[in-house]
Amino acid sequence: LDITAALEKQYQGNLSAALAKAGGSDPASRFKAQREAELATARQMTERAQDFYVSLGMPKLPESYWANTQFIKPLDRNVVCHASAWDMNMGGDGKDIGPDVRTKMCITPTEENFTTIYHELGHIYYDLAYNPLPPLFQGGANDGFHEAIGDTIVLAMTPKYLNSIGLVGAQQESREATINAQMRMAMSGVSFLPFGLMIDRWRWGVFDGSIKPDQYNQKWWELKAQYQGVAPATARGEEFFDAGAKYHVPGNTPYLRYFLARILQYQFYKGLCDASGYTGPLNECSFYGNKEAGQKFWAMLSKGASQPWQATLKELTGEEKLDAGPMLEYFAPLQEWLKQQNEGQMCGWTAQAPAASAPATQATAAK
Repeated sequence: LDITAALEKQYQGNLSAALAKAGGSDPASRFKAQREAELATARQMTERAQDFYVSLGMPKLPESYWANTQFIKPLDRNVVCHASAWDMNMGGDGKDIGPDVRTKMCITPTEENFTTIYHELGHIYYDLAYNPLPPLFQGGANDGFHEAIGDTIVLAMTPKYLNSIGLVGAQQESREATINAQMRMAMSGVSFLPFGLMIDRWRWGVFDGSIKPDQYNQKWWELKAQYQGVAPATARGEEFFDAGAKYHVPGNTPYLRYFLARILQYQFYKGLCDASGYTGPLNECSFYGNKEAGQKFWAMLSKGASQPWQATLKELTGEEKLDAGPMLEYFAPLQEWLKQQNEGQMCGWTAQAPAASAPATQATAAK
């Protein structure tokens, strides 16, 4: 599915309109038109993401969001383009001032940016839902909840949904197309799980002192070998700090939230599909426009951190525990295909202790 091509076409349409409006072809006029087209496209992409949430019965984003949000990279200052969402004032609870929620991105017309907007608005709608609660309870039920909200919506961005909003043509359904789509998702979503866990395994070791400063890089690669089965191509001694290349490490952002979110999003997704009355294969479900699912979702979001996360999870899914069952159900077609492809082979790896002069860790893959 080539969403990027459709978004680029939308940008080119906005650029043509901006150029015609500018009435000049000099570099300054063209640059101004490009900026105008970039902003228009970024706002249209955000409006499309908003439409999904509104279709569930949730409110439109406040006017202050559109006035204060950073949609594209500004020209007058350096910014961190890493996408993020912000509740600036925790306004609500009967206060005269309304909520000031914003996202910060440097949006370009690509599929990755498009789905990222849906994810970031998940944070914003969570902020809006629990906004009336006292400040102490204005937060996610746990860190994983906050990250899973938007990702749950992304799961519902099925080919049929994308076709309904004009981003892709009608898709021919086939087993091959399903496997292809699921493999693409699994390569980013499922394979993320060991990575998501090892990041905080390393951070926790640093914090509790079990990983000493003179072992930072060695332990990083040992954990990568243990959980991911990967090793550096060349020797990486303690003069390097490879963990620092991951944004969240120097930014001191706890990472287990993303691991939890990868599992929770499938639990949320299944709960919302059930609430919408859907009965087909889980991977084909989209609850776009379903008010019953939206009402149940909003009720969960509105609880914020006002009760134990287990109770909040049970209200939406019927379960009190983290459960990877819905993820396995979602990827059942791919799992069945992989069993056939890997029949007779042993899959996995063994982590070997590094030699003194060798790379920090070796991981040997076994077919």
